[in-house]
Amino acid sequence: MTDVPTARYGRTSPWQRRTVVVASGLVGVLALTWLAWTTLFHASPDVTSELLGWEVVDDNTVTARIDVAIRADDVRPTCRVRAIATDHVFVGEATCVPRDGRNEVEVRTERLATSVENVGCTTADQPRPR
Repeated sequence: MTDVPTARYGRTSPWQRRTVVVASGLVGVLALTWLAWTTLFHASPDVTSELLGWEVVDDNTVTARIDVAIRADDVRPTCRVRAIATDHVFVGEATCVPRDGRNEVEVRTERLATSVENVGCTTADQPRPR
């Protein structure tokens, strides 16, 4: 008795099977290489920042404290902080050029702000805020 699928469709040659296996292996290696590069690239940003706290000074001023970590001395980051009112509207924004470590940023507001958001810091080579 013959194998029905083989008799009907024919058998693939050994070189075709080897070619598919090798091509699949190459695609897998390329995908893993890209994944490793992407992971390492995004794991070591030029600058990172964290909001430590804020203080409402008056109806038109908020002071935010951010901690900035700069990876190299030649990196020139800019950081952005936003002030938010009780109705979740942005009422003020400040951009600063921080130094490594703790920084105080004064944000002028249109009206009383009740919270502060650290948008993050960027550099010329790091457009995504961190």
